[in-house]
Amino acid sequence: MRTPLYEDHIERHARMTEFAGWDMPLQYTGIAHEVGVVRTKVGLFDICHMGEFAVSGPRALELLQHVTTNDVAALAIGRAQYTLLCNEKGGVIDDLIVYRMAEQDYLLIVNASNETKDFEWIASHNTFGADLENQSAATGLIAVQGPMAENLMQPLADFDLSKVGRFQIVSGLFAGLNCRIARTGYTGEDGFEILSRMSDCPAIWAALLECEKFGVEPIGLGARDVLRLEAGLPLYGYELTDEITPVAARLMWVVKPGKGEFIGRQAIMCAKEAGEPQILVGIEAIDRCIPRHSCEVKKDKAIVGSVTSGTFSPTLGKGIAMAYLDKDQAAVGNQVGVYTSGRTCACQVVSTPFYKRI
Repeated sequence: MRTPLYEDHIERHARMTEFAGWDMPLQYTGIAHEVGVVRTKVGLFDICHMGEFAVSGPRALELLQHVTTNDVAALAIGRAQYTLLCNEKGGVIDDLIVYRMAEQDYLLIVNASNETKDFEWIASHNTFGADLENQSAATGLIAVQGPMAENLMQPLADFDLSKVGRFQIVSGLFAGLNCRIARTGYTGEDGFEILSRMSDCPAIWAALLECEKFGVEPIGLGARDVLRLEAGLPLYGYELTDEITPVAARLMWVVKPGKGEFIGRQAIMCAKEAGEPQILVGIEAIDRCIPRHSCEVKKDKAIVGSVTSGTFSPTLGKGIAMAYLDKDQAAVGNQVGVYTSGRTCACQVVSTPFYKRI
């Protein structure tokens, strides 16, 4: 599948790759350069491949309370929250963002790789009769991330972007087109996500790239993955899977058992009480090396865990990773070895995020 921006990516000589069934830009000018653009200026991301669901009607809230872990009832209109879909065993089906658009109207943004799975899961548990619609094919999504994001976007908006706070969403004209603007992101930087009709994406993309004075550049999936890892943000299929609980993933802050019953609640609470054998931690390289996905983590020659995501951080100038470690090895400051490129690389457990601006 291709997004409406595919031709522009090709014209800009992007290196393309397959991701979740989509032909997407991996990089344009180089991953390290693109990471620097987002950290110091502003970058644009084509994320039209993401999934969008509308949930509405008198019992929409009941459905969302049943299938997600966070407390949707706490959302005021125009607010958003990060949350999880979990199965009966407490495993994470997906992580997502829920936006409350109106009194009985909610928007869900889910991972591209899980769009069909998530929609079928929610639909199969919709015994409440809520209206549920998969709007992914008709909805375009562009992310604008970096310290200059607001400056870049304000001349194109018919409303004051400075009044849009973190995890808020508003509707209005942007580049003369009807859009919804959310102040969320996946990079650790300030920024926005622009939701529009899929067919309007090329015009919005072009309008943003015409504002050259803020140093805006298009950014590929390669830099996006480095940015999210520097920010300590999980990726489904790596840090999160159907077998990993929010307890192990250290995501209990988005689990609200006090709201009442929801799918996976009992299993999650049992895991919390018993404790998980391994938990997610951050690791920084001491030696000059790059930890990679699936690398073994060792302590005194014994395997104590494995790397879920790893890369070289251009921002920090060192190798970083997230890994599941035996809980008795997970203390910050603990030194471990990561087996990579035929040798054991000295690393230490650190707190996350590795990088933080917001």
